[in-house]
Amino acid sequence: MKNEINNTKMTVINGGHFSDLEGFYEEISELFMNDEDWKVGTLDGFDDILYGVESDITWKDSQKSKKDLGFELTKEFYENKIRIGKPLNVDLIQQKLGDLMDGKGQTLFEILIEIIESHQNIKLILD
Repeated sequence: MKNEINNTKMTVINGGHFSDLEGFYEEISELFMNDEDWKVGTLDGFDDILYGVESDITWKDSQKSKKDLGFELTKEFYENKIRIGKPLNVDLIQQKLGDLMDGKGQTLFEILIEIIESHQNIKLILD
C-alpha cells in the first residue's frame, strides 16, 4: 500500500502478509516491482531494488515479523545454504551460523532492517 503525505511517499510492508523469507520477498516484489518481469529472491536483490526507492517505509506488524524471521528461520536459512555448498561461501555462512548459535549473530529480521537502514533515502518506521 502506498500513500502520499506531505509529498513524501509512504510504503507499507505488512508483516501480516507473510511468515517466512519467501513471503517477505513476495510482499516486496508486489510493493516495488509491479512493472518488472522478475521478482526479488535474495538479500542482495532486496538491497539492489532499494536503490531506486523514493519512499519512506512503515513495517506494519513488525513484531510478528521479528518473531517469524527470528532465530529458528535464520538457523534454517544458513543450514540450507551450507547444504547447497559451492558456489556459496560456505566458510562465511558457517561463521554466520556459529555467531547466531553463540547469540552474537543477526537474525534475518535484523539483516533486513540493516539493509533498509543502509539506504539514506529511506526512513524506516517499525509499527
